[in-house]
Amino acid sequence: MAHAPSLIYLVYGRQTYHQEALFSIASAIARARETPQLHLDIQVITDDGAPYAGLPVRVRRLDERTLAGWYGPHRYHFRAKHVALRQVLDERPAAVLIDTDTFFRVSPARLFARVRPGALLCNAVSHLLGDSPAAVYRQLTEPLKARGLADERTPMINSGVIGLAREDAGVLDRSLELMDDLYPIARAAYNLEEFVLAIAAYRQLEPVGCTDLIHHYWSRKQLFRAKVQAWLHKHRTSLLSTPALDDTQLVTDRLPRPPRAARLLYKLRTLPLPAPMRQFSLELFYGCHDYDNEFDRACGPVWWEKAATNVIERHPDQPVEEQLGEWLNHKVLRHLLGPRLEAIRRHLRQQDLL
Repeated sequence: MAHAPSLIYLVYGRQTYHQEALFSIASAIARARETPQLHLDIQVITDDGAPYAGLPVRVRRLDERTLAGWYGPHRYHFRAKHVALRQVLDERPAAVLIDTDTFFRVSPARLFARVRPGALLCNAVSHLLGDSPAAVYRQLTEPLKARGLADERTPMINSGVIGLAREDAGVLDRSLELMDDLYPIARAAYNLEEFVLAIAAYRQLEPVGCTDLIHHYWSRKQLFRAKVQAWLHKHRTSLLSTPALDDTQLVTDRLPRPPRAARLLYKLRTLPLPAPMRQFSLELFYGCHDYDNEFDRACGPVWWEKAATNVIERHPDQPVEEQLGEWLNHKVLRHLLGPRLEAIRRHLRQQDLL
């Protein structure tokens, strides 16, 4: 393409989403240094432009009335993604809408190279409709087949990234129509918007994934948010400084887990404990581990929360908070945790888990 696609972020609501977007933008700028010839056109459609002051982005203000219109007749919030991208494609020859909970592994130039007429860039191409684990989608197969729109071999997608050339913008018109049509009978489908996008593109556009280029941390989100927040805390006054941009590459897609030898040692340490306490204690140790990577170290409190919430989920009908307090008072565990015990107790109380 003569012009690189625009990179679009749709950000509104909680500050957490703005924090995610700031890091994603910084990762794009950091990786763009690999391709100095690339001119990045980054647009942020948002209800709050303040977090982006001083960044090389174009802020497009989004008011409540406009957003309500984008939600459509059924007030479905993910519908706004398709409307936002459709409007940008009226102005630009190509665009990539990217979720905030993402970061770049490589230069955006490599992502943009996959945007072409006849293709639907998405975060991932997954299973076929006939193999969908979601009953609500399988139940829609026959009605959609009757309308000639889909069949069991329709590929499903993850829409954490959506990239299109202007020539193919009509797929968004079809997806919006399908969304409004199907929502009343599929309102239980949280990700209906990516389902209808897959249906609208079927037999029309080739789905192209990009998990090798972008990390979309929709799973284990709290661990990655802890990394992002640690980066923001360190560089909040200079997000585009060379040290800040270099540090984006230390926020990796790996879950922070101790090395194998350390995990074995921690497991051995739990053996003197009563069996029900061992997994809980092991996850506390993971949070206390002194990771080499400073952004992995920031995930410690998330491990502590995970230790507690896992126990609560395993025993939903029991007063687990009292049990956790007793476990943290266990003589052996107190000795093993040492001075970290008070920090763990304080954090779990702040999260209403103790």
